[in-house]
Amino acid sequence: MNAKLLIAGALVLASAGVAVAAVQVYAPTRSRAPWTTIQKGKYLARAGDCESCHTAEGGKPYAGGRPVPTPFGIVYSVNITPDPGTGIGEWSEEDFYRAMHEGIDQQGNRLYPAFPYPWYTHMTRGDVDAIKAYLATVKPVRQVDRDTKLGWPFSMRSMLAVWDKLYLDAKQFQPDPARSAEWNRGKYLVDGAGHCGACHSSKNVLGHADTSHPMQGGMAEHVFAPNLGAGERDGLSGWTRDDIVRYLDTGSNRYATAAGPMAEVVQASTQYLKQSDLEAMATYLKSLEGPTPETPNAPDKDTMRAGAALYVDDCAGCHMNNGAGIADAFPPLRASSAVQAAKPDLLIAVILQGARSPATSAKPTELMMPAFDDKLDDAEVATLTTYIRNAWGNRGGDVSKGDVAKLRNTLASAPH
Repeated sequence: MNAKLLIAGALVLASAGVAVAAVQVYAPTRSRAPWTTIQKGKYLARAGDCESCHTAEGGKPYAGGRPVPTPFGIVYSVNITPDPGTGIGEWSEEDFYRAMHEGIDQQGNRLYPAFPYPWYTHMTRGDVDAIKAYLATVKPVRQVDRDTKLGWPFSMRSMLAVWDKLYLDAKQFQPDPARSAEWNRGKYLVDGAGHCGACHSSKNVLGHADTSHPMQGGMAEHVFAPNLGAGERDGLSGWTRDDIVRYLDTGSNRYATAAGPMAEVVQASTQYLKQSDLEAMATYLKSLEGPTPETPNAPDKDTMRAGAALYVDDCAGCHMNNGAGIADAFPPLRASSAVQAAKPDLLIAVILQGARSPATSAKPTELMMPAFDDKLDDAEVATLTTYIRNAWGNRGGDVSKGDVAKLRNTLASAPH
């Protein structure tokens, strides 16, 4: 998923159920689909980051139970293994396509759009059938789905019919004849299986992503997924196509290292995509417009002086005094679009909770940043974050103590 930060974002099928039952694993079934179709489905499932979102921490792959926070409460991913009783073993291709295309499950229940069917709806029928064929080969797990934790009126599934009527554009992707085949392939992957806009686009009060201004940044799992459109300060204008490809393939480039939800996306999803598909995605992303540039508030000299002292004590040893980091080891903070994003949430979260760089085939060993939540109080984190967002030519604006306190409390209470 997700992003799913990126791209960040969450693949969640929400369905009625009871408390999680004991897990029982069976042998995988034999799919009647051709081997090539199954392999295609496995590739597309990875492109969609399905396993990450449908696997709880410490749980069995694809068995569901992972909590996904939304502004309206908690939605849990469901079991999509081929178990006939608690999974999708009895679902037909038509049932599965309807869920992916219309957001309606086999029993006729409407699915919460935390499961990104508003993006999957653009996938071709053949690609959706291939994913179903692959899922039929994974190990069946007997695990009952968990109830969602949504307050009234969001707990009423009948309201989703109105949501779908307002916002669901259930149309298969149609190539733009004025664009290249590579651009169209990139758009299909980004807006379809990749569902990047689920995290990287702003949402209205009902959780609908702004598709008229796609990928200009949005909240996802408590943090801000940065702008993927144009923007010298907080977008991808300074990134080349090769920079984007390297980031999606390895989790880092000369400007950034994936952190938060995006690190999981790289580790479980984008690193497995073909070079040609990564290049296509980069081509599409480079064509997107960015938000209207804003001039952030400049911090005062005392704050920058105090922040510099904290930075020297806690950060400079890895990220260097000039914020340049060390190539392929510690990410740069200077000229980083993520550091200068419209909202500071991701940087605050990394300082509080620490981060692991994604382990990929190019970088099999993860590097870990320690958490500073026990060492630095809210005022110190705000001062340090403000300094990083405004030093070395960065222009990210100031951060308040209240910003840090609010996010610290949210992260502490987040389900795991």
